[in-house]
Amino acid sequence: MATEKKNGKKAPADKVQLWKREPGWDKLREGEEAILDGYCADYIDFLSTTKTERRVHAQLVELAKKRGFLDLDEVNKQGKKLKPGDAVYRAIDGKTVLIARIGKAPLAEGLNLVGGHADCPRLDLKPYPLYQDEELVLLDTHYYGGIKHYQWTTIPLALYGVIIRRDGKKLDIAIGDNPGDPVFCITDILPHLDVDQSKKTMREGIAAEKLNVVFGSRPVDKKNDDKEVSQKAKLNILRLLKATYGIEEEDFASAELEVVPAGNARDLGFDRSMVLGYGQDDRVCSYAAARAVLDYNDIPEKTIGALVVDKEEIGSYGRTGMDSTFLPNCIAELVAACDKNYSDLTVRRALEHTKMLSADVGTCADPDYKGVNSDGNMGRLNCGLQVNKYDGGGGKGGASDASAEFMAEIRKVFNDNGVVWQACELGKPGVGGGGTIAMYMARLGIQVVDCGVGLMCMHAPWEIAGKIDIYMAYKGYMAFLVNA
Repeated sequence: MATEKKNGKKAPADKVQLWKREPGWDKLREGEEAILDGYCADYIDFLSTTKTERRVHAQLVELAKKRGFLDLDEVNKQGKKLKPGDAVYRAIDGKTVLIARIGKAPLAEGLNLVGGHADCPRLDLKPYPLYQDEELVLLDTHYYGGIKHYQWTTIPLALYGVIIRRDGKKLDIAIGDNPGDPVFCITDILPHLDVDQSKKTMREGIAAEKLNVVFGSRPVDKKNDDKEVSQKAKLNILRLLKATYGIEEEDFASAELEVVPAGNARDLGFDRSMVLGYGQDDRVCSYAAARAVLDYNDIPEKTIGALVVDKEEIGSYGRTGMDSTFLPNCIAELVAACDKNYSDLTVRRALEHTKMLSADVGTCADPDYKGVNSDGNMGRLNCGLQVNKYDGGGGKGGASDASAEFMAEIRKVFNDNGVVWQACELGKPGVGGGGTIAMYMARLGIQVVDCGVGLMCMHAPWEIAGKIDIYMAYKGYMAFLVNA
C-alpha cells in the first residue's frame, strides 16, 4: 500500500487511517496564519469596493497594469512576440478578462487555468425604472440570478452602474456606500396587517414585481412647481438627476444600473474566523484566481491564467459569458503572439491539453438546516477548499463530471503543497442542484473540475465564508497553476 502524507508527516505503510473532514487551523504551517490574515484583509477590501462585475473587472485590470501585464490585443496589433515569463491580459466589454503569464512549454501542450465569475445575484433596474405611487418615487426592478425575494426587503441598498447619455458620455454611478451617501430600500408590510401575506409560501410572500426600491418622496419646490404635472415627486427626482449628472429620463434606456446591499464586508464572529459580505459567490474565488496569477513572479513551466467571466448566474450566456467564444479567441491571440507560424490546429491542441479549475463556490453544512445535507459528503466551514467532482441537479443533469484520473492529479497537487481541501457535493440528490462554468469548459475539450470556497447563506444579500477556506483557495489555485 502506498504511503500518504497527512499534516506533512508520513503515515506507516501498514496503518489504516480514517479520512476526516476537520477544521484546518491546526494544519497551517509555521508563520502561515499571518499570511492568511493579510490575504483575508486584502480580500475584504476588494469585496467592499467591487459591488458589480464592472468594478471587479476594473480593479483586476488596474492591478494587472500596475504589475506590468501587457494588453494582449495591443501586443498583436504591434506585431510583437511574447516569450516565457511575459505577462498579458485580455479584456472584453469591461466585464470579462483573462490574466496570463507565458510558460516555457509550447502552447500546444496546453495551459493551466483557474476560472471564476464576477457577476452576482442582484436587482437590475428596468429600462424606464422611475415611477411615482402614493407620493413615493420608486425604481422598478428585474431581479438577476437566483434570489429569495424576501431577503432583499428592509435592508439598506446601494445603486451602482453606468449610464450612457444622449451625447455619448459614460457616467459611473455609485450611491450608497460612501460616507454621507443616502441609501435605498424595499418595503415590507407590517405584521399587524400581514394576515393575507402570512398565508402564502415564502416564495410567494414577496412577489418579484414587488421588489421596487424606494428612491424619493419630496415634491418639486413650489417656486418651480408645474401645476400641470401630477407626479411632482418624480419631477423633483428628475430635476435632481439632471442637476447632478446631466441625464434625462430617456438616458435610462442606455444604462446598466444594479441595486446591491449597502455596506462593507466585515469580519464575522467574535474570534474573527469568518467573513460576512455581499457577492462572495463568486468573487471569493475570482479574486483568489487573479491574485494567484498576479503574485507569481517566476517563469512557469506551462502558461498559466486566471479567467474571470460574467453572466454565470443567468446561464453563462452572452458574449461576456463562458458559453461564448471569448476563451477560444484568447487562446488564438496567445498563439498568434507566441508562435512564429499561427495555426488553428495549435489552438485546438492548446484547448484539448488545457487543465482547469472551475473556481465557483460550494455550500457548507448549516446546523439549522441539516435535512438537505449529504451527510459525510457535505462541505464544512473552515475545513478547506472544496473539490466537487460533479455538480448539476437531479441525476447529475448539467454536470461535466471530472474523471477519476484528473481528481487524482488535483488531490496529489494539493496534498504535496499543504493545501487543506475536502471532497464534497452540493447536497442530497433530489433536493436541488446548481451549475457552474465547468460544462462550458469541458465542451472545448478542457479537463476541468469544480473547486471553490464553501459558503453559508449563498445568494443572500450577505454571505458567509470561512477564512481558512478563503486563504486555501488562493494557496490551492497557486499550487495548481504551477504544478499541474
